[in-house]
Amino acid sequence: MSPGMSFEPSYLRLYSEGVLKQRVQKALALLEPCRLCPRACEAHRLKGEVGFCETGRKAAVASANAHFGEESPLVGSFGSGTIFISSCNLLCSFCQNYEISHGKERAEVGPEQMALVMVQLSQAGCHNINFVTPTHVVPQILEALPHAIDRGLRVPLVYNSSGYDSRETLELLDGIFDIYMPDFKFWDNRWAERYCEAPDYREVASAAIREMHRQVGDLALDERGIAYRGLLVRHLVMPNQVAGTEEVMEFLAKEISPNTYVNVMDQYRPCGSAHGDEFINRRLRSKEYRDAVNAAKRAGLERLDKREGIRLILTR
Repeated sequence: MSPGMSFEPSYLRLYSEGVLKQRVQKALALLEPCRLCPRACEAHRLKGEVGFCETGRKAAVASANAHFGEESPLVGSFGSGTIFISSCNLLCSFCQNYEISHGKERAEVGPEQMALVMVQLSQAGCHNINFVTPTHVVPQILEALPHAIDRGLRVPLVYNSSGYDSRETLELLDGIFDIYMPDFKFWDNRWAERYCEAPDYREVASAAIREMHRQVGDLALDERGIAYRGLLVRHLVMPNQVAGTEEVMEFLAKEISPNTYVNVMDQYRPCGSAHGDEFINRRLRSKEYRDAVNAAKRAGLERLDKREGIRLILTR
């Protein structure tokens, strides 16, 4: 983006053309029975049933605020407008937001309430609206978006997910989310099955990230260094090479783009039921993190966020 150019979020065009309304209806149809995410648990969520994600017809929000602990291209001067969605479709046993994902920190909201939260964050100066763990409430977010647009929403939307996303659902978001920020948690599916009950995680996350990159490309920044479009991938380095960092970095560099913006995260700590697990019941060692960064460099990745030390980012 050239200096002086203004960014217009993609969703405004789809809204004006009537496409957004069609997407809302298609997304709602995926709730009855629910096949919104790769678990396809077939709960009748439009009728109030809850599935694996413990969420029914309405989205539930744990908190919303201007967050300054996210990656610098999202934070800028005024923060990322972060909306923490309650529960999750992956439910990692070591989740560092355990109270939000596994607990009952929630307030159910309808479309107009969700829209109001989005607009208030943008009016406070936030550079984007950042939905944390949105996978299981995509229809509810899309329902809220027209109300938010009518109230003046004009900032990019960030899809901040675990990476365990259905391609069919992601295709409904093409032209709506300008920034995707998925995790790539595991390469070896035995660990994904052990800690997330997701024995197909690698295949699902790989396909999801390919689709996200197809839609938005590499991360693009304006003259202030603030992201307005593109893909940003998070990878949490874990003890005993559980995350498969070397293979993940090779995949991102070779099959997505060497220009992929990757946050190699060092803040793992035992949470949830991780304290009782022999492989992940300790903090990360300095050498393990250095090895992870070196693996990313060897793979050929050129844009690494690798700030070592105490981090403020909370990961799922």
